[in-house]
Amino acid sequence: MKLWGGRFTKETNELVNEFNASISFDQRFWEQDIEGSLAHVTMLAKQEIISEEDKEAIIGGLQSIREDIKSGTLTITDEYEDIHTFIEATLIERIGEAGKRLHTGRSRNDQVALDMRLYTREEVLATDKLLKDLLLVILRIMEENVETYMPGFTHLQKAQPVTVAHHFGAYFEMFRRDRSRLADLYERMNYCPLGAGALAGTTYPLDREYTASLLHFTGATRNSMDSVSDRDYVIEFLSALSTIMMHLSRFSEEIIIWNTNEYRFVELDDSFSTGSSIMPQKKNPDIAELVRGKTGRVYGALMSMLTTMKGIPLAYNKDMQEDKEMAFDAYDTTKGCIQLFTGMIDTMKFRPTVMEQSAKNGFTNATDAADYLVKKGVAFRDAHGIIGQLVLHCIEKGIALDDLALEEYKKVCPVFEEDIYEAISLKTCVEKRLTKGAPGSKVMHEAIAEAKEYLSK
Repeated sequence: MKLWGGRFTKETNELVNEFNASISFDQRFWEQDIEGSLAHVTMLAKQEIISEEDKEAIIGGLQSIREDIKSGTLTITDEYEDIHTFIEATLIERIGEAGKRLHTGRSRNDQVALDMRLYTREEVLATDKLLKDLLLVILRIMEENVETYMPGFTHLQKAQPVTVAHHFGAYFEMFRRDRSRLADLYERMNYCPLGAGALAGTTYPLDREYTASLLHFTGATRNSMDSVSDRDYVIEFLSALSTIMMHLSRFSEEIIIWNTNEYRFVELDDSFSTGSSIMPQKKNPDIAELVRGKTGRVYGALMSMLTTMKGIPLAYNKDMQEDKEMAFDAYDTTKGCIQLFTGMIDTMKFRPTVMEQSAKNGFTNATDAADYLVKKGVAFRDAHGIIGQLVLHCIEKGIALDDLALEEYKKVCPVFEEDIYEAISLKTCVEKRLTKGAPGSKVMHEAIAEAKEYLSK
């Protein structure tokens, strides 16, 4: 069923109908479409464009449609081109002539633009809430692991000792930035396109600012052509989601590595793991792997949207119907990944002894051993060479610097004394790093307190 066709003399080809229709995916807009129509008709009556009686009839009809869809007594069917047609046709069927006045001063173009903006706005807020839930779990892990020592890495090689709190704190900062991107996007996108018409506004005396206020927008969009052709906010949101997924993917990659038999830094809970159909010993990190894999899916939505929009002249073109399916998939995918990832790390167990031993065996305290010599008067370049020799000796013997006898130290450099062991203990190595952002417990507690304050807002 169509709400247009007066100038056509032939029926649309059935394949064209199917190709053109969007109700299979835009039906998820039904609440936003009704919300926008309620605001529009309220404004029309305020401006005396329609009567109060028609307004009340339309509002009553729209509210009954909303309740019936919610309760399941009204089913959205694919005999309609899109969700807008379905709701308007159902309204006319229920209330008669008054229903035909709903579309006064409105085009399908600004109606679609409004629905997509309303829907995306809600998705931005929902994603932000999920990120906050994830940050709360990360913060809890940080609080519990200020003195859980582990190796820090560069080039995936053990570098210097850090703590679990410090390592997770890096991801806290990433997801905090993600939330700030969402906040920036929300502020830019929160303007109402309704009333822009097809592209050139309307001759009806609409009060666009009033409509915008009813729908909790900051204000009305400033240019009618841009209003119906703008999908920057979708691109921005997909870009923000791609960055979120990139961060989740990096985190997942580390958890996959930490979960291997070679590392054994963590153990994933059974409820967030799977087994093998043939190998009974297997416990696979499938959630982390799927999050890593689905990142490409979200990237694909961003690239699809950028490609769709790059050659479109002003104003609205049917190409823009392609703003929905992959975007919806990306919205759903990212939210699902955040939720599952949060549950996975919330139930994950650490193996502190294994992590600490790995830091020792990886010579992560070698830099501190060199600094020890420098403090004793040895030039840094000479100290660097001395510690390099000792590390090579330890590798040949299969021991850590902590296990090397003092006599062995003195053979290479007589400056070493008994205090070398205290100087290169993991606790000392971490605790003396007290610059802002470092892993020392004093600054970590300060960082945790600041993070708590941030999340309390």
